[in-house]
Amino acid sequence: MRLLLPLILLVIGVYGLDNGLGRTPPMGWMSWTAFYCEIDCQKHPTGCINEQLYKDMADQLVSGEYDKLGYKSVHIDDCWSEMERDSNGVLVANKTRFPSGMKTLAKYMHDRGLKFGIYEDYGTKTCGGYPGSYKHERTDAQTFAAWDVDYLKLDGCNIDQAMMPIGYPLFEKELNATGRPIMYSCSWPAYLIDHPELVNYHLIGKYCNTWRNFDDINSSWKSIVSIISYYDKNQDKHIPTHGPGRWHDPDMLVIGNKGITLDMSISQFTVWCIWSAPLIMSNDLRIIGDEFKGVLQNKEAIRINQDPLGIMGRLIKNSSDIATYVKQITPSKGDKKSFAFALLNRNEKKGYERVEILLSAIGLTDPAGYYIHDIWAHVDLGLLRPSDSIIVNIAPAGSSFFRADVASIHQPIGRRRYKLDNSNVVYEFEKSQAQFERPDLSDYLRTNRVPF
Repeated sequence: MRLLLPLILLVIGVYGLDNGLGRTPPMGWMSWTAFYCEIDCQKHPTGCINEQLYKDMADQLVSGEYDKLGYKSVHIDDCWSEMERDSNGVLVANKTRFPSGMKTLAKYMHDRGLKFGIYEDYGTKTCGGYPGSYKHERTDAQTFAAWDVDYLKLDGCNIDQAMMPIGYPLFEKELNATGRPIMYSCSWPAYLIDHPELVNYHLIGKYCNTWRNFDDINSSWKSIVSIISYYDKNQDKHIPTHGPGRWHDPDMLVIGNKGITLDMSISQFTVWCIWSAPLIMSNDLRIIGDEFKGVLQNKEAIRINQDPLGIMGRLIKNSSDIATYVKQITPSKGDKKSFAFALLNRNEKKGYERVEILLSAIGLTDPAGYYIHDIWAHVDLGLLRPSDSIIVNIAPAGSSFFRADVASIHQPIGRRRYKLDNSNVVYEFEKSQAQFERPDLSDYLRTNRVPF
């Protein structure tokens, strides 16, 4: 068997991933972390896995104008099917909880301009014990295409890990053969956490549009930080294998869930955006607070996440509490590069952390300078040179996030405006002139000291 495996991979690999999907990180809503496998609809009528839940979330994406910002897909996770296939070996949606069937539910999404995502597992059973796709790959791919599915998440429970390099490419081949564009999310590397030597992202990226590679997230700061720490540790493997059409997926956004504060929400969104990671929410959009909705709908952060270069931000400075990330973004041309950069305070218990950022020390060295914008304060800071510094006070479990457009190929529209009412953040420019009590705002090229 060991001698035949390379040949099998070679034959399957001729097809490759050629679906043209996922040129920017996918955005949408998925049920798992918010609702898990809750199937008792009598006890939990508004919180069980049934067709009404997904209709409700689709309606919220549209009425809440999430869709206008790019959140375009609604994803069913595990526990949607009957416990057995039909007499022809075809998957069947649970007749009680999904009485209209999946094709009708897909139409509900499409009628609202949304995409429809579904879940399966490559194993003999799903993680929740429902029928898996092993030895039903062609039938299931054709079924999903017939149901007008747009996105498939294929999990990896209940299968020998040695079969994954065969099964995941095989399923991609069958999806492509249907002729329907179906974005393909694999859990392949997530089941190889204890065997990193077996993870080849160059190979996985040939077959999968996105892939999970670490533990499931839950609604806690500990979980968020554990994922960030894993990605930090493995960034040298992740960054070169990440980009348009092939995305590392650190798992769902838990913003708006119980146990996640506003600062934690800002931090998760900041890091996911600077990674250009998929932005798949898992929360209850029917009851989410306005402040959390505001985080999820920050257009400037989303713009960085959806930057067409698709570069994963790199951790470039790290202390016991503070992490600094930088990523290249557009506009960039040759050696004239624009950037986004962020600072994360991993400690949720200490007070505010005061951090000074010298632009040249984080790689912003273009002598023409950069137009700096604060993503969360929605403040333009003006033109800063590599020798300038920004000082920020970062909340516990909080973040700061900035955009830096290189001045040599970017000109701001209109006059820069300053906002002077944010007491939590202090910016300091041209420190040699800090003796001025009040900032000179007459020219955005000459900013002495601007306290917010």
